[in-house]
Amino acid sequence: MLDEIKRLVEEACRRESNYFGYGIWKHHILETMRYAEYLADKLNADKEICVLAALLHDYASVIDYNLYRDHHIYSARFAEEILRRYSYPENKIKAIKQCIVSHRASVAIEPETLEAEVVRSADGLAHIFNIPSLYYLAYSIHKLDLEAGHEWVMRKLMDSWGKLMPEAKGIAEYKYRAAIKALTYELGIPTK
Repeated sequence: MLDEIKRLVEEACRRESNYFGYGIWKHHILETMRYAEYLADKLNADKEICVLAALLHDYASVIDYNLYRDHHIYSARFAEEILRRYSYPENKIKAIKQCIVSHRASVAIEPETLEAEVVRSADGLAHIFNIPSLYYLAYSIHKLDLEAGHEWVMRKLMDSWGKLMPEAKGIAEYKYRAAIKALTYELGIPTK
């Protein structure tokens, strides 16, 4: 089942209609899935729930960019439909939906389970550890100007940091601090 769902999501990422381009598969979805798997192992969370939720967390926005604003809600609905095709247990579908609905920092839906915290943190780690993909998204995909794109990336990094659980912050602190320092505008001229 997992391999079939991976193929389904990757195929959706390959479509020309995917606003984000195929790169979202390699540079975000797979990375989120890997971080979810790592954190689930480390924290004794249900790895299957975490991995499936990570795999499907952005699915709606890949299928149809018009769903982006509420993609956390639509992705949860799509996940339910997909998982029911496999006669997946209802209690696990509910858990996966909660992970997906609460994965965004920009939406005030708090994670209710360890698995939801894992997926939310995995999504944040994927942003923090892949800053070039954020700039690509800002400038090539969203077509923002220099200032707006830079502000968007900084906000995305700060939001991602804010949604990390302590164990994820321990993994990413050095990268986050260095990124914020490097991306903060300063003249770099020594003061007397």
